Amino acid sequence: MPPTIKLAEYLFTRLHQLGISSIHGVPGDFNLELLDYITPSNLHWVGNANELNAGYAADGYARIKGLGALVTTFGVGELSALNAIAGAYAERAAVVHIVGTPPRATQDARKLVHHTFNDGEFGRFAAMAAHVTVAQASLRDPRTAPREIDRVLGLCLLESRPVYIAFPADLVAVEVDVGELERVVGVPESVSTRAQEGAVEEVLGRMRAAKRPVILVDGESRPLGIVDSIQELITRLKWPTWSTPFGKGMVDEAGPRFYGIYKGAFDHPEVQEYFKTSDLILCFGPHYSSTNSYSYTSIPRPEATIAFTDTEIRLSDKTFRDIPAKEFMAQLLKRLEANPISSSETFSDFPRDTSIAAASLPSEQAITQDKVWRLLATILRPGDILLAETGTAGHGVRSMPIPPQTRVFVPATWLSIGYMLPAAQGAALAQRELMASSKDKDANHGPKLGEARTVLMIGDGSFQMTVQELSTMIKEDLDVLVVLINNDGFTIERCIHGLEQEYNGVPGWRYALAPKFFGAGEDSWLGTCRTWGELGSVLGDERICGTGVEGRQRGFRMMEVVMEKDDVPEGQLVGMMAKEKKRVEAEKKERGV
Repeated sequence: MPPTIKLAEYLFTRLHQLGISSIHGVPGDFNLELLDYITPSNLHWVGNANELNAGYAADGYARIKGLGALVTTFGVGELSALNAIAGAYAERAAVVHIVGTPPRATQDARKLVHHTFNDGEFGRFAAMAAHVTVAQASLRDPRTAPREIDRVLGLCLLESRPVYIAFPADLVAVEVDVGELERVVGVPESVSTRAQEGAVEEVLGRMRAAKRPVILVDGESRPLGIVDSIQELITRLKWPTWSTPFGKGMVDEAGPRFYGIYKGAFDHPEVQEYFKTSDLILCFGPHYSSTNSYSYTSIPRPEATIAFTDTEIRLSDKTFRDIPAKEFMAQLLKRLEANPISSSETFSDFPRDTSIAAASLPSEQAITQDKVWRLLATILRPGDILLAETGTAGHGVRSMPIPPQTRVFVPATWLSIGYMLPAAQGAALAQRELMASSKDKDANHGPKLGEARTVLMIGDGSFQMTVQELSTMIKEDLDVLVVLINNDGFTIERCIHGLEQEYNGVPGWRYALAPKFFGAGEDSWLGTCRTWGELGSVLGDERICGTGVEGRQRGFRMMEVVMEKDDVPEGQLVGMMAKEKKRVEAEKKERGV
């Protein structure tokens, strides 16, 4: 007989082969026996406070390592995670959602059991998941189960979107052929075609003819697997380059021709004019949602744009199909190496994001949104992961200059408030695993990534949504710095509507007690800052700036920055807040208040 392996071992061994080292989730009676096989499969179990947080954490993990996974129980558990899975679908994070389901006999007999609608119907939850996953597998037959698992995992990698695996409790220990694990699971190789060669010729021709070119890096460049190729192209061409909010941090922002995020109608006039008159815009990984395009004003002009998507190269007058972006970029760079583009054009210089020093600010003056983000930029190090929650933080970090190899999570489309805190836990764990697996952190990876950490910037309203996951960060001994923005509620909502309404407020918490309550040491709380002087002192604290033994922060740290509830960062929110204030004043005048 051929050697065998239990089906649960098969699944977790396959996930380990694909680069996953940790599994997030929450135990429940239909997945308990399944969870028994995680540790023996050389995987680390991360028990989260709830399934929604586990989904967010698996998403953050996936965006750093390329693939993440969570395990929930049938019905109540999986539905709790569904919002997180939908966000991963919208913003393209490759998450494997494994659901422990009732035994097949229970389902076939349509028994009335808990975690159901008590009607004998067991397929509804999988049907819900089908709308926010690219592939689903309901494991029923041990003979086909390994290939079903591999099928959905392959699509997860190909599409960089979530998949769903329903795992009945009675199949956990069923034996399957271990030889199935020798099959390679991954993104299939493409075949070079004449159409591909024609696309390269067409794009190269337009690049050589361009007089006012632009490179625009958007967030779907990450799932396309072309970030390194884009960086090489930028280095070769030295063309003016911008990113979108979703694309921030994907390329070296210290480069000589990088000018930050393109803000459309909210950008500097000279930048807007350059985009309007550009004759070629290379847009990589476009993600044109309203919130990623400054209310659609930063979407590049179609007549000047070449857009690079999963398998299409879109020009103003034609589309080349069935050309994976990764293979196209490899061919393009190969052609440029053999025959570089030489340009005699002298490009204009444009405004750049800059940091400011605490010493340049009045020490007794209250902290304000227009400057705080550029000051906070001074604590970032090469290799850090920066997460900024939906709200003023998500807008404020857009103006921050960041060091090389710093990954940035900026709200793009889903905007589920509270996402970034559990995502920071997942990202920090993935970061630690990557650093541990790197044999040479200096020679092959540029900056000393061993000094990197995860920095979360989050408002008080969002913080209260998912605060329980601080305990997971602390339990896992992750190097995370939390910068809590206390502006007395949902300022981002106040910009939209309800400036003075009670529903945009949140309870007043004693945030200084949070780290200790969730299990952190006495030195984890850094302080509350209301003035520039207080903030400068905290930012210079050895527990942040890392002048200690190893030159780095160790473990969990948290600080609070207090600002006015109607104060917003420079940019799009300023106009929104002014409009809402005007509306409120007009309403008061009408009522005679």
